[in-house]
Amino acid sequence: MSDQNQPFFSIQRAYLKDLSLEQPNSPAIFLEQDMPTVEVQVDVAAERLAEEIFEVVVIATVTAKIKDKVAFLVEGKQAGIFEIRNVPVEQLDPLIGIACPTIVYPYLRANVADAISRAGFQPIHLAEINFQALYEQRLAALTEQQGANGSAGGAGLVMPDGSAAQTH
Repeated sequence: MSDQNQPFFSIQRAYLKDLSLEQPNSPAIFLEQDMPTVEVQVDVAAERLAEEIFEVVVIATVTAKIKDKVAFLVEGKQAGIFEIRNVPVEQLDPLIGIACPTIVYPYLRANVADAISRAGFQPIHLAEINFQALYEQRLAALTEQQGANGSAGGAGLVMPDGSAAQTH
């Protein structure tokens, strides 16, 4: 087998795609003595940029409230461009949905903690995420949704154009 047919996986670039910070109740919120409650949401999106090039984006939204007032809201989108060649179609979706976000997520964690710190709050370090479990939950929900809609087959990570990285 020649090297040209060998599976290939490489990150071409990791970059901060978007970062927003809102402090709707500043400066008054800094005078509050209570500890904030924090809610974190994480999602993953993917897009095929070219035949063998994919962009994978990990999105985190962190909302901190003191009583019923928002102290801050941070949304970050950390992306990576990945080159993936000669990978069997049944392995492509898990690679995009598990391996790629696992590579990109540490950058997002650092950027979110830095933004929160620069806003004048104690930094919040996002917990480690098991992207395999997140991927499996998404796949189960998609399969359940397709079953409810009466569609046959299943797909994993759905691209913005409606196609899937993998189809069964």
